[in-house]
Amino acid sequence: MHKLSEGYNLTLGGINIPHKKGSVGHSDADVLIHVICDALLGAANLRDIGYHFPDSDPKYKDIDSKKLLIQVVKLIRGKGYSIGNIDSTVCLQEPKIKSFIPDMIECLSETMNMEQDGISIKATTTEKMGFAGREEGIEAYAVVLIYKNGSRIK
Repeated sequence: MHKLSEGYNLTLGGINIPHKKGSVGHSDADVLIHVICDALLGAANLRDIGYHFPDSDPKYKDIDSKKLLIQVVKLIRGKGYSIGNIDSTVCLQEPKIKSFIPDMIECLSETMNMEQDGISIKATTTEKMGFAGREEGIEAYAVVLIYKNGSRIK
């Protein structure tokens, strides 16, 4: 989750989306990439994004979240895992992002060096309920499937 505020860029899935409000955070506040990082790290029992890239470290100030995702993928692959697929949902009232989803998928595919077919991004509103519905913030959810290289399903 990230707060939305005027004067910030709205970056989702590595794509800048024109809007009057953007997400606020220590990095570029790309909530979609952050949740994908967390899902991948959690699936491989590698803690979370804040552990690896703390917001108390000035080297991550305003960093492009794609750089964080590249490092997460290296950690996952270094532990012997392959990414099977990613399923994600972005929740925000405005702007409507459906037309940006193909570009997000392409960007994430290139960043993670994986097939576009393995990346799902959905968008929804909260029907004007809660902080996302009031356009105060944005939230995203992701689940991932990873495989231990050389393992077989029994």
